[in-house]
Amino acid sequence: MLKIGVLGAGHLGKIHIKCIKDIPEYELVGFYDPMPDNALAVSEEYGIKSFDTIDDLLQEVDLVDIVTPTLSHFDCASQALKAGKHVFVEKPVTNTIEEAEELIRLSTEQGLKMQVGHVERFNPAFIAAQPYLKQPMFIETHRLAQFNPRGLDVPVVLDLMIHDIDVILKAVGSEVEKISASGVNVVADTPDIANARLEFANGCVANLTTSRIAVKNMRKSRFFQKDAYVAVDFLEKKSEIVRMQEATGDEGAFSMVLDLGEGKGKKEIIFENPKVHPSNAIREELFTFQEAIVNDTEPIVTIQDGYKALKVAHGILDEIQKNLKKIG
Repeated sequence: MLKIGVLGAGHLGKIHIKCIKDIPEYELVGFYDPMPDNALAVSEEYGIKSFDTIDDLLQEVDLVDIVTPTLSHFDCASQALKAGKHVFVEKPVTNTIEEAEELIRLSTEQGLKMQVGHVERFNPAFIAAQPYLKQPMFIETHRLAQFNPRGLDVPVVLDLMIHDIDVILKAVGSEVEKISASGVNVVADTPDIANARLEFANGCVANLTTSRIAVKNMRKSRFFQKDAYVAVDFLEKKSEIVRMQEATGDEGAFSMVLDLGEGKGKKEIIFENPKVHPSNAIREELFTFQEAIVNDTEPIVTIQDGYKALKVAHGILDEIQKNLKKIG
C-alpha cells in the first residue's frame, strides 16, 4: 500500500481527497493547506491529519497529489521530487514551459514517476470512442463554462482549452506545425474567450473554441476521418459514431444508403452509440498512477504529455497576444 499526501485542499483538492479515500491501494496519510481555517475544516470533515508544512508531509509519504493553484505547481512538485517522492500534479503541469522542462529533468534524474491530471483522457465517453479514432483529419472542439472565479489566476487557454489540446494531441499523434489564434479579455486580465487553429504535420487541422463566461456549459469534440465521424460529449458522457461502408444491396428497408453518383457506387451509413461504462475519471487517473508506480510502468498521462500540451497552449497564448497588440 502506497502512502499518499495531498497538497491543496480547496474545491478540487477535497474531491481528490474523497477519491483517494475510496482507493484501497492508497493510505491517505494527510494533507497540507496553507489556509489554517480551511485546513481545520477539511481535517474535521474527512477525519485526516493536516500537516503544518509541506516538508512535514513529505517525510511521511511515498507520493504526493498536487491540487494547488497552477502558479504553485512547480514549487510543490520540485520540492517533492527533490525529497524523492513520486508526483501526481493537476493540469496544467506548470505555469511556464521552462518550469515543466525542469520537472522533466528532476523526475528523470531522480528516477521518479510523474503523472499530469489531464482528466478527460479518463472520461468514459472518450475511452468508448477511442477504438474508432483512426487518423482524424479535421477536429472541432467546444469547451464552454459558466463564469466561476476559480481559475482566473491563469488564462482560459491554460484553465480549460488545455484539456482539449491534450486529447487532440493524443488522438492525432503528429507534431503541430502551425498555430493561429485569437482571444478576448472580458472579465479577467487574461483571455476569457479563445479560438485556436492547429495544423499538424500529417495534414490534420483542429479548431478549438473555449470560454469561461458562457451562458451554459458545453464540452463537445467532433473528429472527422475517412468514412467516419466520431462525436464525444465529455459533459454528458456520450459518444456517437457515424460511419460509411460499402453498400452490398442487402440493406434493410430502413437503412440509409448514399448514392455517390454514376460509376462511384453506394455507401451505407451506419450509426453507432458505443457502450459507455460509468466511472469516476478522477478516481481512475489516481488509481492508474499507483499502478504505474507499483508495476514500474509509464503513467497514462506522462510529464512529457503535460509538457507537450503546455507548449502548444503557450503557442496559442503567444498568437493571441500578437493579435491583441494589433488592435490595442
